[in-house]
Amino acid sequence: MSFDIWNRRYTGSKYKLVDWIFNIISHNCHGESFCDIFAGTGIIAQHAIKNMQKVIINDFLYSNEIIYNAFFLQEPFDINKINDYKTQFQNIDISSIKANYASMYYGNKFFSYADALHIGAIRDAIDSINDVNEKERAILIASLLYSADKAANTVGHYDAYIKSHYIPDTFKFDLISPYTTRAEIEIHREDANILAKSLNVDIVYLDPPYNSRQYSRFYHVLENLTTWKKPKLYGEALKPEPENMSEYCRNGALKAFADLIRDLQCKYIVVSYNNTYASKSTSSRNKMTLENIKEVLETKGQLTCFEKEHSFFNAGKTNFTGHKEFIFLVKAN
Repeated sequence: MSFDIWNRRYTGSKYKLVDWIFNIISHNCHGESFCDIFAGTGIIAQHAIKNMQKVIINDFLYSNEIIYNAFFLQEPFDINKINDYKTQFQNIDISSIKANYASMYYGNKFFSYADALHIGAIRDAIDSINDVNEKERAILIASLLYSADKAANTVGHYDAYIKSHYIPDTFKFDLISPYTTRAEIEIHREDANILAKSLNVDIVYLDPPYNSRQYSRFYHVLENLTTWKKPKLYGEALKPEPENMSEYCRNGALKAFADLIRDLQCKYIVVSYNNTYASKSTSSRNKMTLENIKEVLETKGQLTCFEKEHSFFNAGKTNFTGHKEFIFLVKAN
């Protein structure tokens, strides 16, 4: 098999909402340039490249940046070379591999021991390759991330692993399927509030974090596999020292959002929001209310609101009913 961009588990993924979102955009916005400034999975950007002449994709996670480069970077790549490495990685003899960083920390926890050993061996091998360009290297690392995610012993994120059960060996290295497009693509890994100061596009789509769940901590295993700096890991969930912590997951979220909206230079602002503000789980509770969002956006221009019933991410501890997804659309003054 091969992986498409939506073939991974990701909190807040808009995979089931993307057609609804773009139906709203196509009927209410006019323009040829688009920025997905909190791009997450990249699913929104993947739809945007079908209709826009220029698409800017941004997220501050290292794993997301490498995934965007793999799928979207408009650089030639040798598919035969990539397939040769795929065969090489699939045929690694696990019994001949010594313990490595991934097996030491993640074996029998986030993956079976054999799978962690295999994952670590592939990641070490990628770093030893010197005959690939940026696009080809991104394809190999992103393919490893998608393959590892499919085999992970988790509920869909890496805040914890599932305990007290046998973990089967399910890892298999498969490739992602890069996109071809005529659109001009820009890929950034920046703080959205800093990038906003230099943007000049027609449409900006925002899907920021809304609660205290820090994505850099939720996806620390994928971040670690991407950067491969092999830091010391701590605690039961085996996380590195904190890095890339978002202000949108803290009490300063509303100020950060207001500053971002103020600095945007665009014709239209499209904001996704989900109403988990009243969740019984404190980590799921929104840092900004529906009213907060409206008040900030109304300072920028004419505001229209759309809503849709939608089930939300639930790892089994959050009790919340009546969940809705909202789209706020601002025609900027």
